Parts: sequence; structure tokens; C-alpha cells
Amino acid sequence: MVLALTVCGIVVALVVVGLFFFGLRRRLIQRSGGTFDCSLRWDLPEKPDTAGKGWSYGVARYNGDRIEWYRVFSYAYRPRRTLDRAAIEVAGRRLPEGEEELALLSDAVVLACTHRGTRLELAMSEDALTGFLAWLEAAPPGQRVNVA
Repeated sequence: MVLALTVCGIVVALVVVGLFFFGLRRRLIQRSGGTFDCSLRWDLPEKPDTAGKGWSYGVARYNGDRIEWYRVFSYAYRPRRTLDRAAIEVAGRRLPEGEEELALLSDAVVLACTHRGTRLELAMSEDALTGFLAWLEAAPPGQRVNVA
């Protein structure tokens, strides 16, 4: 009986410590500001499906001329993907279709892009999309920006 209680106590303590580090990591990422919730689908085929597969929920952060994208359910402090402003080309936007509506946040807008030849989709709120497009268009003089 004592052994079972000890094991249960250790498991509960590990879960609490794990949740604490998830929260601490998110706080450290958001500490410098300029963050927004953003789901990502990377390296898409020519005709992506709308079954809701491939989406990863994350947090994106503006960092100078880059967007750093972090997975929410990860302990890594480094960004999973980094998108350079000069290399992002926006191909279009759409509302989630089919089962994507279940995989994404309720107010999400899907933005189809390419980054150095890789097709990707970003899903974010309408407010975050407005800020993202303004950030893209605010590139320093001499940099080309392709926004559809």
C-alpha cells in the first residue's frame, strides 16, 4: 500500500513539474512580445487535402526580419521553424474547409505561402493575419515582398 502511494505521488509530482515547464517555456517565448497563435502545415503537396491532417498548433514570434515558430506541445526553447521576411511569398488566403475546422482555432484564416520553394500554410486569427501582412509589407527598402 505504501509503495503504491509513493509511486502515485511521484507520478503526480512529475506531471505537475512537466506542466510547470510547459507554462514557463511559453512565458519565456512571449516575454519579448510580438507573439500570436499560429498553426502551421509544412511542405505541402500541390493539392493539399482538407482532412485536417498535418496541422501543428504553435506560437509565432516576430524577431526582426524573421518569424520564429514554436510548437506549443514541446519543451524545446529553440524555434521549430524560422521564416525570413524576404523569402515569404503569399499565394492566397481561405477559410478552413471540411475537417480543418475541427483541427484549427475557431476564428482561423488559412494563408497559403511559399518559403524558399517550400509550400506551407499558416492558420491564424483575422487580427493576427492583418498584423502579419502589415509586417510583410513593411519590409525595408530594396527588399521584394510578394503578397497576393
